[in-house]
Amino acid sequence: MLNELLLTFAQWLGAQQWSVGLHESFYMYNWIETTHVLTLTVFLGMLFVIDLRMLGLAFTNVPASKIAERLDLPMMIGFAVMIVTGLLLFYAIPVRTTQSVWFRLKVILLVAAGINAWIFRNRMKKAKPTWDLDAVPPKNVRVGAGLSLSLWIVIIFAGRAIAYDWFDCGQDQSAFINWAAGCVAGASE
Repeated sequence: MLNELLLTFAQWLGAQQWSVGLHESFYMYNWIETTHVLTLTVFLGMLFVIDLRMLGLAFTNVPASKIAERLDLPMMIGFAVMIVTGLLLFYAIPVRTTQSVWFRLKVILLVAAGINAWIFRNRMKKAKPTWDLDAVPPKNVRVGAGLSLSLWIVIIFAGRAIAYDWFDCGQDQSAFINWAAGCVAGASE
C-alpha cells in the first residue's frame, strides 16, 4: 500500500515540467549535484571535528563548547544547502529514487542521525559546565559522537550507491529486496 502511494506520488512529481527540465538539463543538474557534494563536505567537515572532540580524539586542549559554538553556524549553513540540493536531486529523478533501496536506507539513517543529533545537543547543553574542559568527555557523549560518525559514514555510502542499479526494480531479485526497494509489480518509470 505504502509503496503504491509513494510510486504514484513519484510518478506525478516526475511528470511535472520543472522535474523533467531539471533532469534533462546538462548543466543545472550537474551544478546542483556538485553543490550537494560540496556542502556535504562542509557540513561533515564541521561535524567530524565536533564529534572527534566529543570522542576525546582531537583538540582535547580546546573546550568542547568553544569548538561546537564556532563550527555550529557553518555546519548548519552547509546542512541547509545540502538538504535543499538533495530535495532538488530527488525532484529531478523521483521515480527511480523512490524505488531505490539505497535512498530508502539513506532516509531512515538521516532520521536516525537527526534524532541522535537532537539528543546529543540536549546532553551537551545540560552537561557543559561539568565536563567542558575535560580531555575525554563522559561516556554518553562519546557514544553519541561515535553513533553520529557511524551514521553519517553509512549515509554517505548509501547516498553514493543511489546512482547504481544494483537493486533496481525489474531485475531478478528476492522478494525482500523488491519490497525494500518499493518495487510495485507492473510499475512503469
